[in-house]
Amino acid sequence: MTSAAIEKEPEKELENELDSRVDIFQQRRCGALLPITSLPAVGLNKQAGFDSAQRFIDWIASAGISVWQLLPMGPPHADLSPYLCLSSMAGNSALIGLDWLAETGFLQPEALSLHKDKQHSDNYHSAAIRSACDHFSRIPDEDYWRFEFDSFCRQSQAWLDDFALFMALREEQKNQPWNCWPRALRDRDTAAIIDAQQRLGEEILAIKFAQFLFFRQWQKIRRYAQGKGVFLFGDMPLFVAYDSADVWANRDYFKLTEDGQPRVVAGVPPDYFSSTGQRWGNPHYNWEALQRDNFAWWIERLRVHLSLYDLLRIDHFRGLESAWEIPTTSTTAIEGQWQKALGAELLKALQKAFKNTPLVAEDLGLITADVMALRDQFGLPGMAVLQFAFDGDSDNPSLPHNHKPQSVVYTGTHDNDTSLSWFQSLPEPQRRKITQYLRCRDEDLPGALVECALASVAKLAVIPLQDMLELGSGNRINTPGTVGNNWRWYFQWQQFSPAIAEHFLILNRQYGRCD
Repeated sequence: MTSAAIEKEPEKELENELDSRVDIFQQRRCGALLPITSLPAVGLNKQAGFDSAQRFIDWIASAGISVWQLLPMGPPHADLSPYLCLSSMAGNSALIGLDWLAETGFLQPEALSLHKDKQHSDNYHSAAIRSACDHFSRIPDEDYWRFEFDSFCRQSQAWLDDFALFMALREEQKNQPWNCWPRALRDRDTAAIIDAQQRLGEEILAIKFAQFLFFRQWQKIRRYAQGKGVFLFGDMPLFVAYDSADVWANRDYFKLTEDGQPRVVAGVPPDYFSSTGQRWGNPHYNWEALQRDNFAWWIERLRVHLSLYDLLRIDHFRGLESAWEIPTTSTTAIEGQWQKALGAELLKALQKAFKNTPLVAEDLGLITADVMALRDQFGLPGMAVLQFAFDGDSDNPSLPHNHKPQSVVYTGTHDNDTSLSWFQSLPEPQRRKITQYLRCRDEDLPGALVECALASVAKLAVIPLQDMLELGSGNRINTPGTVGNNWRWYFQWQQFSPAIAEHFLILNRQYGRCD
């Protein structure tokens, strides 16, 4: 295999872009909200992944859409939630496109034939990635790809070494959470760690190589998007999963007992989505320990995310002012209490570390004056969701006449039902209130709501793909507070048509969101 197999995309160039990126809020734009896992499976892939990304970018660009908002792309647990991942910095290797991998020469025809009998199983993709790693291990030391891989490992060492060892150990321990491992491994005893690194050397190399492929292919997709005038809008959860490389390798940064158990867990009190609140189960941060290390872990986390995206949403931003701490003995979120966080100190450290910090605050839910003051202190755009606009009085911040230019307006988010299904489920008086405000008929929804978002003064209007396609019940991505049937929705290419793209191109031109 030679360096000509694929265009060179050194990560150093991406590092330089962190301080010279375009301010997306300089002009009015339209965005599409779609998680990468909602793309259809194509080609050699038997699940949604990167091989479909460029085709989706082509479609939204043809519709005058210049922002693609995604959900987190980390390696999930069995429930597939992108907000509870095995690492806050690693990528989900299951998203790697096998067609791309074959084009690079890493995936050989004989390897595909070897695993042909597994094409309809979950093991096919991982077996193909391992075959690519085996092929890579045989290339000469002076090969271009060997140099690029070594460079990636050096640049990512702050998180990659711990993640690779964590995942290798987790597989060895039959996927048990790290707090159930033998004590020496659980507590990262030096001798036990050295022994594991030697014993699991091949597995560690394969995990690192898969991360290299993930980041390398995504940079190719990102450059393709840039060439089409499309910016990538990422999402960074405030909290991390307890069973993750982050917590295992950095226990001092979290509120844990001596044996590694959470002292308190994260969530939110009763709200729009649940009468008992949401008990997420994430460990809370030990903010004082993070500050003593000058927020080094957070800075590295942001560096990784800013190398993937042009804009980044901080999910549950209000947790940077105060976070809801729930006793570990509580089965619901009702018995929690608010605890102050060092959000201002963190944001100052991030602004100092990066000349350009293109962040958006997810400021939904129980937002206090202190949370708004923190958001405004650092000049972060907030959010407005039209599905939340018609509850309450005329001063509801999500009502269009209350929108602000430096903000992002949505018809709904990944946590909402589709706008059509939402509207149809409302009682008649509330439906009438909405149609009177929008000056439309029932049958004009969700199109009237979409057009309302595009007409907003908010510089960025983001529309979930389901609302663009006017999909109804059964097309929801996630229902907060529930488990079992979330994060599994995907579309089919036959649902798209040039007519839909032309319709949105006309609307985006009409409302000044594209040229």
